[in-house]
Amino acid sequence: MSLPDIVGDLRALAPDLRGRLTANAPLGEATWFRVGGSAQVLVSPADEEDLAYLLSALPRGISVTTIGLGSNLIVRDGGVEGVVIRLGGQAFGAIEFAPGAQVVAGAAAPDQRVAKAAAEAGLDGLVFLRGVPGSIGGALRMNAGAHGGEIADALIQARGVDRSGERRVLSNAEMGFAYRHSSAPRDFIFTSATFQGRPADPAAIAADMERIIRAREASQPIREKTGGSTFKNPTGFKAWELIDKAGCRGLRLGGAQVSMMHCNFLINLGEATAADLEALGEEVRRRVFETSGVALDWEIMRIGLAMPD
Repeated sequence: MSLPDIVGDLRALAPDLRGRLTANAPLGEATWFRVGGSAQVLVSPADEEDLAYLLSALPRGISVTTIGLGSNLIVRDGGVEGVVIRLGGQAFGAIEFAPGAQVVAGAAAPDQRVAKAAAEAGLDGLVFLRGVPGSIGGALRMNAGAHGGEIADALIQARGVDRSGERRVLSNAEMGFAYRHSSAPRDFIFTSATFQGRPADPAAIAADMERIIRAREASQPIREKTGGSTFKNPTGFKAWELIDKAGCRGLRLGGAQVSMMHCNFLINLGEATAADLEALGEEVRRRVFETSGVALDWEIMRIGLAMPD
C-alpha cells in the first residue's frame, strides 16, 4: 500500500535539513522478521542538530515514529504514516570512553558492539548487552536486559531530542525504569547514552561474553527470521513455560510459527506477513490466558497500519 508522497511538504517546512528523505521507503528489510510495509517518509538525520531542527519544524499533526535495528519490531503490512526516523552513521553510532570508566554510546550503536568495545577497553558492567539484539536507543526505551543485567543497572544518563526539537539529558532516575520499560516521554528520541563501567580483566570479561554467546546459540533461534522475545515475563512466571503448557510450541498461522527451539520467539518461515505474525501472537496470548489465567504482554513493538481487507 502506497501512502501519499509528502517529501516536498517536508522540504518546504525544513529547507535546511541536511539529512536524507525517502518517500515510501520499504521497512520490511530493516526488521529482523523481514515483513511489513513502507514508511510514508523515512528520514535519516545528519546529526543531533539536524534531528532537533527537523522536529522543531514539523507540525504536531505529522506523526513521528523512530526505529532502530528492527530486532524487536513488527511493521504492519499497510506501512507507517507520517515521518519515520532512523538514526545511523558515525554521528549516532560512535562509541567513546570518558574518565571514570564511563562508556558513551550513540543511540544507533548495536548493543553487542558496545559490549565488545567495553570489554576490549577492560570495562565490565556492560557484558549483558552481548545478549541483547538491537541498538542502544531501543535498549534505553525498553530497559533491555539479558543474563542478569539490564540498562537500569549501568546507565548514568541519556541524551535526546523531544518532539518540540529541544535537546535534553535524562538521568537514570528520570528514566523511570521498570521491567522492560522506561517512563521516558514517548516522543523523546534518544541520541546517545553514558554508562558506568568497572575496570576488570579483559580476559575474564571476554570469557563472560563467550558464555552468553554460547547460551544464546543453544537456546534461541538466532539463525531464523525472528525477533527478540515476543512477550514479557509476567510476575512470577516465565513466558515460554506458559506458552509451552498452552500447547503452542510449533503452532503455525500462515507463514508464521512459534519456534520449536524457544517458544517465546516467533519465526517467519519465509512467506509470513506482519498480519500472520501478529495474529499468531494474539492466538498464543488467547491460549495462554485460557489455560493459565495469565495475560501475556507483548515485548515486541508493533507499529503502522494493517493492510485493508
